[in-house]
Amino acid sequence: MQRGEIRTPAFMPVGTAATVKAMKPEAVRQTGADIILGNTYHLMLRPGAERVARLGGLHNFMNWDRPILTDSGGYQVMSLSELRKLTEEGVEFRSHIDGSRHMLTPERSMEIQRLLGSDIVMAFDECPRADQPRDEIAASMELSMRWAKRSRDGFDSGGDDADCAALFGIQQGALDEDLRAISAQKLTEIGFDGYAIGGLAVGEGQEAMFATLDFAPEQLPADRPRYLMGVGKPDDLVGAVERGVDMFDCVLPTRSGRNGQAFTWNGPLNLRNARFAEDTGPLDERCTCPTCGTYSRAYLHHLQKSGEILGAMLVTEHNLSFYQQLMAAMRETISRGRFTTFAADFRRDYLG
Repeated sequence: MQRGEIRTPAFMPVGTAATVKAMKPEAVRQTGADIILGNTYHLMLRPGAERVARLGGLHNFMNWDRPILTDSGGYQVMSLSELRKLTEEGVEFRSHIDGSRHMLTPERSMEIQRLLGSDIVMAFDECPRADQPRDEIAASMELSMRWAKRSRDGFDSGGDDADCAALFGIQQGALDEDLRAISAQKLTEIGFDGYAIGGLAVGEGQEAMFATLDFAPEQLPADRPRYLMGVGKPDDLVGAVERGVDMFDCVLPTRSGRNGQAFTWNGPLNLRNARFAEDTGPLDERCTCPTCGTYSRAYLHHLQKSGEILGAMLVTEHNLSFYQQLMAAMRETISRGRFTTFAADFRRDYLG
């Protein structure tokens, strides 16, 4: 891309409100991240897309010179706004911040993401719950496909800015193979630069998610990136790469870092546990991050128990570094034809 190469499989740290929580942008880059994610819904409400544009765009605003993917805002409208009205046109909703009224449509979502200066723009969609009746899931998927066409048209009419960005369509259909096949066909007919698998990691569990991933990626064009939205745990990532996924994002490594959970090659650790109070070892002997090279488990335990901000910063730095080291290991073993062995060894060590 114009702002830099994105190596796949890729994990995108989540920078919801123009910041990856508890991390400086330069520290995020040092973990090995090629790209981060920004959130259309949150940024349109505060500080506002037009304001970000006046300030030089999202990259300049947050001091991140690498690629940024922005989601469409659809999922947050559905999940965070208590008062909303869904129509063919889009979604009218009240801000969770101050109650102000807003209308988000496919065209407005494209405009907001253009104002932010996104490198990868996501089509506007609706994400239904997997436990809804099939006819409701089907109707939602069809609506998302009509919105996908309007997103494509709105993106293409964006002028020179659109020439520097990519547009991804989002496959829907919950856990239903036939509905996802229809969605994939419609998206392919419209034509996108990449394709996301939406509607997973919303409470269905790993077994159901993997069962869906056994067919969903193969329904999408093999010559375009395939992005699994909102995933996930380290073992989720490995299993999804086995099934043909190229890109991921998730708040888990940063949220867990703030709550004292560290991911390691031998599984997650709860640093609030008393057994770490006098443990002088690093979080993970295999990890090369600054946290593991400098601070003991005992000190990180103390910071977490004391509620110190530094604890969140150091464990977040480690978690994001671990995720990038995991992605790098997968890229390297795929290139050598050793990924199957790597995946088996990883599960043995990580899951015990």
